[in-house]
Amino acid sequence: MRDGYVTVAGEGVHETEVNRSRFLCALAPAATEQDAQAFIGRVRALHPTASHHCFAYVIGADAAIQKAGDDGEPGGTAGLPMLQMLLRREVRYAVAVVTRYFGGTKLGAGGLIRAYGGAVGAALDVLGTVTRRRLRLAVVTVDHGRAGRLENDLRATGRDVRGVTYGAEVVIEVGLPEAEAESFRAWLAGVTAGGARLDLGGETYGPG
Repeated sequence: MRDGYVTVAGEGVHETEVNRSRFLCALAPAATEQDAQAFIGRVRALHPTASHHCFAYVIGADAAIQKAGDDGEPGGTAGLPMLQMLLRREVRYAVAVVTRYFGGTKLGAGGLIRAYGGAVGAALDVLGTVTRRRLRLAVVTVDHGRAGRLENDLRATGRDVRGVTYGAEVVIEVGLPEAEAESFRAWLAGVTAGGARLDLGGETYGPG
């Protein structure tokens, strides 16, 4: 697994204008290719009278899935520069849709490439990105008497609490940087007087 990746901070839209053509770049996180395609469909539905809905998405921390579409613009002038902008910024698990309202002036191939790639770059700048780093899942099992205080301590110290399950005992899932696993074990023993059990699980990604 990669140590981390960048993705978009959330859904949003940013508009740019080139020679009276409007370019609305919609960005969204996308965990799967299905999520990306669903978002593209939603954007199309919001702008039924637009000239084009070009798209690009990158799925996977290692960019295993990369797709782009020109939606009627000359081949390679829209979706590809959008995709290249996402890859250049090392953005993953994200989808971009640029909706164009034609302004009456043709931009030419070079102009289109700059406009579509630039729309994505500007949207990333304005809407923002977040870094996800590689984490080890830690499962903490503790009795009910200690659980509330422990959960508060975990959150107060900025730990990535993934979930809390109440049963015969309380199970708290925490995301840990790999290098902190042993220091966390010592911290946990200290705050619970040895009353909690720690099991290290698989890897995931969380806030950087």
